[in-house]
Amino acid sequence: MSKTAQRFFPAAACAQLHIALGDAGANLSALEGLLAARPPIPDSLVLLPEMWASGFVFGETARLAAETPELLENLKKLAARYHIFLAGSLTALEQGRSLPLNRLYLVGPEGLLGQADKQFLFAAWQEDRHFRPGRACLPMATPMGPVGALVCYDLRFPEISRELAFAGCRLLIVAAEWPLSRLAHWRALTQARAIENQCYVVACNACGQTGGLIMAGHSRILGPGGEVLAEAGEEPGLVVAPLDAAALDAQRHLFCAPAERPWRGSDSGKLCTLAEVLPRLAALRGQGSRIAFTNGCFDLLHAGHVTYLEEARRSADCLVLGLNSDASVRAQGKGRERPVNPEADRARVLAALGCVDFIVPFDTPTPLALIRAILPDVLVKGADWPEEQIAGAAEVLAAGGRVLRIPLSPGRSTTAIIRRIAKHVAG
Repeated sequence: MSKTAQRFFPAAACAQLHIALGDAGANLSALEGLLAARPPIPDSLVLLPEMWASGFVFGETARLAAETPELLENLKKLAARYHIFLAGSLTALEQGRSLPLNRLYLVGPEGLLGQADKQFLFAAWQEDRHFRPGRACLPMATPMGPVGALVCYDLRFPEISRELAFAGCRLLIVAAEWPLSRLAHWRALTQARAIENQCYVVACNACGQTGGLIMAGHSRILGPGGEVLAEAGEEPGLVVAPLDAAALDAQRHLFCAPAERPWRGSDSGKLCTLAEVLPRLAALRGQGSRIAFTNGCFDLLHAGHVTYLEEARRSADCLVLGLNSDASVRAQGKGRERPVNPEADRARVLAALGCVDFIVPFDTPTPLALIRAILPDVLVKGADWPEEQIAGAAEVLAAGGRVLRIPLSPGRSTTAIIRRIAKHVAG
């Protein structure tokens, strides 16, 4: 059976800007000038740099987030005027959150099509103190096919691109503010993402001096074999290249690496004693990784547990889970029937979660001894615990770490599940 031909962008362009720090009006005018001077091909995709309307102004994220809705309206008007697709990142502050997201928006002639949040924040520039990391992003659906997005530092993490390619993206876009001092990395990484995923890569960077940094420019468009189709210099401008779906299909005809996804996982190495985990954590810390710690019984694993552990893992680079042993659970007075699942079974199920890196069982009523030995950068506990009652909180804070209290999922608990089962059995 023949496949129906999928529509694809006829061309792509990078609108390389010298970003005026904190001045959305000036940056929007610069974009409008580039498009007017060289009108894009209809149905093409035009990519803008990371934080294209403002650059990074850490002290004014609330103001910048308030400007985002109007900026999106302006992008929609430009997309409709030229019948194109526009993408670039802006500051997004969600209700109830104190820290914003670095969010890439994709806009078409009919309006907003999708969004993707920056997942890896560049701690060396203190982004992690002023923004919060986004969740893993799905492909953004467009009439021209799915588009996968990365924002700047995300480029260094190939697993993001591979997940997007596996999900069907034949075009990856990278919005960045990449410094001139690492231009060689920019070129190597953008080419690598194209080669390993056999897809087009459109990578738009800022140029010129923004704040105390000189941006590299050199926005580029690469083909599925890693060939450079177009590349800008170090000045503002619009760089354009045609895209050819047939050439991409031909590249993948002989073999298609993104389609192959063998299971390589083994969870057995996650279960450790304290003596075993300490040198492994020391090695991680030696390379600059941040360690988070949480603990619990996790008797009947449910959705509330998974949501909690995902949030805990998102707070650092590695999550250590202190698991109450069977004796420790019984000492808490939860009832003679607890734990329902023995320690080995609970550990095996938890080890299968990608958000859990290490599991360390403990026999004591609290994990205080573990926490004192590990001294995590982030100590995580449910928001139902007052900070002053959290075991190890004082020690972690004294060592320069922080305590994170995560709201629990309403109506989800092991005790509630056991009660429902008992009620069902009783008829």
